[in-house]
Amino acid sequence: MSASAKGMLLAAGLGTRMRPLTDALPKPLIAVAGKTLLDRALDWFLASGVGEVAVNTHYKSEMIEAHVASRTAPRLHMVYEPMLLETGGGIKNALPWLGGAPFFCANSDAICIDGETPALQRMREYWDDAAMDALLLVVPLEKAIGYEGAGDFFVDAPGGIKRRDAQSSAPYVFTGIQLVHPRLFDAAPAGPFSMNLLYNRDIAPGGTLARIRAVVHDGTWLHVGDPRGLQLAQEFLANSPYYSHSE
Repeated sequence: MSASAKGMLLAAGLGTRMRPLTDALPKPLIAVAGKTLLDRALDWFLASGVGEVAVNTHYKSEMIEAHVASRTAPRLHMVYEPMLLETGGGIKNALPWLGGAPFFCANSDAICIDGETPALQRMREYWDDAAMDALLLVVPLEKAIGYEGAGDFFVDAPGGIKRRDAQSSAPYVFTGIQLVHPRLFDAAPAGPFSMNLLYNRDIAPGGTLARIRAVVHDGTWLHVGDPRGLQLAQEFLANSPYYSHSE
């Protein structure tokens, strides 16, 4: 596929797990090693060739809009949600700004550090328009810094994925980063809904999600969803070549 120039950054959440820090500011504006989560995500998109980004907002939206007012790149479309629409509803609401081609989407409460090949480039190269409606970036459970769950998916060699379901754990965690075709939202409901509703629309024999695939991240992924995750991210970036060489 051709390089996607558009992306979506999910930044509308209430940040309840990050309280009391989020009593005074929205989670995307929390600084990690001297730079906000929001700026880290936007800079990463830009470095990966994504020049136009829709950012959804809700909680303390005026603070987010004021923060990005001086940015000149990437080009931003701020999409305010009077009512929280969850992941699926939030992306659907932004589709008029995202166009008709596949686009990238990421959460604002994580930091993705590329491996040998930039993650979004690997996703572009792996994309098969005839076989996929969404391509998810996953990371091995043991390499998910700041994540304390039991994993999300099993992944086979061609990139097919199965949910953990009744299993006690799964070896891969969804990073929240994905490449999505707008057709995934055909017949999607109005109002709030999770992307899981669309992922689960068709299940192939054996439990594999029918038109959803995965790429395993070969770099570092930091989940900054709560104070513990924030502390681990601070420590990692302060002691890593990535931080000292690029900040």
